[in-house]
This record gives sequence, C-alpha cells and structure tokens, in this order.
Amino acid sequence: MERSVKQPKVIFVDAVGTLFGIKGSVGEVYSQIAQEFGVQVSAQAVNQAFYTTFSSAPPPIFPNTELQEIPALEFQWWGAIAYRTFEAAGVIQQFSDFPTFFSELYIHFGTADPWFVYPDVLSALNNWRKQGIELGILSNFDSRIYSVLQDLELREFFQSVTICTQVGAAKPDPKIFAAALEKHSCSPDKAWHVGDSIKEDYHGAKAAGLRGVWIDRK
Repeated sequence: MERSVKQPKVIFVDAVGTLFGIKGSVGEVYSQIAQEFGVQVSAQAVNQAFYTTFSSAPPPIFPNTELQEIPALEFQWWGAIAYRTFEAAGVIQQFSDFPTFFSELYIHFGTADPWFVYPDVLSALNNWRKQGIELGILSNFDSRIYSVLQDLELREFFQSVTICTQVGAAKPDPKIFAAALEKHSCSPDKAWHVGDSIKEDYHGAKAAGLRGVWIDRK
C-alpha cells in the first residue's frame, strides 16, 4: 500500500514556466517589438543572447529598499538585461531610441499579450480551492506579476503573492519561502511548493522545510 500524503494547509505555486508561459520565445517577442523600431534581428539570436545575459545576471533583489522605490529599480534591472541582450546580439547600434523601445517592451510583459496559461492550471487551481487549500504565488518575477495575474484571470485564486523584488531574497533562498509562509501563518511542514525549476523550486522548497513538487514543462 502507498503511504497517503497528508493534505497541505497551503500550496505555493511558481509563476513563469509553471502557471503561465511565453508565447513562442522571449527572442520572438523582443525581436518583433524591435522590428517596430526599425531594428532587424533574428529571434534565435536574441533568444540566445537573452538567456546568456539573464543567467549571468544577479537576481533582482533590493534589500533595505522602500516599497514605493522597487518598481523603478525593477525597471532599471530589466533595462540593463534588455540592453545587454541586444548588445550581445550585435544590433544595439541600430536603435535610435532604446529607452522608448524598452519602455514599450517592459509594459508589454506586464499584460496578458505575451503569455499563455498552461492547459492543466485552471483544473488544478479549482480542485485545490474546492479542497479548502490556501493558495499563494511564490515567484522570482517582479511587480508586474499583479497585472499579469489579473489579465490572465488567475488573481482570484491566490490569497497571497510573494515576489523576490519585494522580499529582498530570491528562490532558492529560504528567506523568500519564510516570507510566504508567514502570510499564511503556516509552518513549513504543512506547505507545498510547485514549480518548474529543480534548483529554485524543488530543492529550494525542500531546503526551507516545505514539500517540493517539480513540474516538467519541457
């Protein structure tokens, strides 16, 4: 007989790559909007440059920062990522007005347009809610998560949203898991965390005392 798994008090869910994904690729979206600004570059070149740049960047965490100052710092952080991406793709000189381009790009990713909800998400969220399980977002995304969740009609499912930019710690740091648990007055052993990253979500959750659940979206 299989050992029964006790129902958790709270299930935390990662956002990008778990609840919703990007339509096509980051490179496709970046290159399409760049084209509107007269910049010609292949989606593949931008995609490769983006992931190299993104993976080598420090996490967007801003310890000891006032809450109202965080959105501007998020904007600057992503601006640097985008600039280095197009620099690495060899086309940064083609932009006549990179700041205006980046503003449009940044706003775009705060809407539903570039995202799609994975087909298994709504049934899982509805099922957990029917069982009386509390739900929370636990993500290394930024403040745009609120507008994205709203636009994708997912916000109503979650009692809490915990993001690295506001906590000052990013997954897999135990601090961000502790901050999320505190919002539900929940001990780690009574919570699960579901995500698509082995390192950030599965191992991060386990190290913080939660049950880690890895979901393979590839």
